[in-house]
Amino acid sequence: MTTLVKNATIINEGQSFIGSLLLGGDSILQIFRGIDDLPPHSDSVIDATGCFLLPGVIDEHVHFREPGMTLKGDIFSESQAAAAGGVTSVFEMPNTNPPTTTLECWQQKMDLAKNHCLVNYAFYFGATNNNAILLPQLDIHHICGVKLFMGSSTGNMLVDQAQALNDIFKLSPLPIITHCEDTSIINRNATRVKQIYGPDADVKYHSVIRSSEACISSTQKAIHIALQTGARLHIAHVSTAAELQLIHSAGASVSAEACLSHILFCDEDYAHFGTRIKCNPSIKTTHDRDELRRALSDNRILTVATDHAPHLLAEKQGGAFSAASGMPMVQFSLPAMLSLTDEGVLSRERVVELMCHGPAKLFHVDKRGFIRTGFKADFVLLRHVNHVVSSADVLSKCNWSPLEGCTLQWVVDKTFCNGHLVYDNGHLDTNSRGEAILFNRP
Repeated sequence: MTTLVKNATIINEGQSFIGSLLLGGDSILQIFRGIDDLPPHSDSVIDATGCFLLPGVIDEHVHFREPGMTLKGDIFSESQAAAAGGVTSVFEMPNTNPPTTTLECWQQKMDLAKNHCLVNYAFYFGATNNNAILLPQLDIHHICGVKLFMGSSTGNMLVDQAQALNDIFKLSPLPIITHCEDTSIINRNATRVKQIYGPDADVKYHSVIRSSEACISSTQKAIHIALQTGARLHIAHVSTAAELQLIHSAGASVSAEACLSHILFCDEDYAHFGTRIKCNPSIKTTHDRDELRRALSDNRILTVATDHAPHLLAEKQGGAFSAASGMPMVQFSLPAMLSLTDEGVLSRERVVELMCHGPAKLFHVDKRGFIRTGFKADFVLLRHVNHVVSSADVLSKCNWSPLEGCTLQWVVDKTFCNGHLVYDNGHLDTNSRGEAILFNRP
């Protein structure tokens, strides 16, 4: 069976052009430029005139909450949200319950995803103070990376012992993805804020508690160890201008991930959005946000992800200490980033580089992340139209979005995953399943 998707504006590898794709099975058979010279026959035709065709987004940073926290999200529900947002591949984080810090727990997640995930999937292995001995045993072709919490974390995943940190950086055969916040600085700030503003200060003080200093100190430490050991370091959810400079100065073996929360919001936005935009690391100043936006286009940021982290709205009530940190973003990340192109923040081609090509190159994803002949037919069709986000749109189990009431200039029309139409203008094929992602590492 072949399908022709014709007359879309294809955005791929720094170029935009009117073209068509011929699909066969799970792959792209042929790419056509222009509206002429199309194949004389295909089993089905989709006229994509007026649509923009991009590679499916690879979101390298999501929390799908399964196992252990499925009241707020699970692999099935959150992968539906991903598919509706044009996200065809997700890398899921290890701080579930139990955490993904053993080979057995990693395999359990792989089995869950095989049965329940609508999009393609991979899972991080979580580092702890005492599991570095397992790192040489990791399957480098199916595990995306090693996640290291160098700051306050849930469960037993905070790594704060110098020897353990050095062992992890030395022994990991995979990229190390770090959450960089200095716990001692956070604790000191928290004590001071409680003394001045009470036991549950207003959420605006979250950025005082989880301060820029906490991020910068931890990022400096991570870079130092990485350069000493030769590890490949990717620093997650960079939130400050100073960290961007540190990472840029470190050279090619250290790179930066930016997340939607820090690109879209700043600490002045607490007044409007309240705890809905509380996250870790905290959103920072307008200057930090604007510098992150500038860095999207000058190669200081390698990838953009979501840190998709659903919580029930009841858990988001309270102040800086009691409200949960994290927000669901995977369904609207691509439309939100493309909306920034209409504001002149970056180009459409850079959005594709940051959300599709960049993750594919960093993690050596096999045959995904690009529109290329012979690659998997993972792609999204979008329309450039205004849409006001409402709670009725939200597919995440938590049933809310910080973007409710916001107008986005882009809407996902169709999402193809492995050549299969998994999302079609509001309709999901919930019987569809993604594939385990292969990493083509030597």
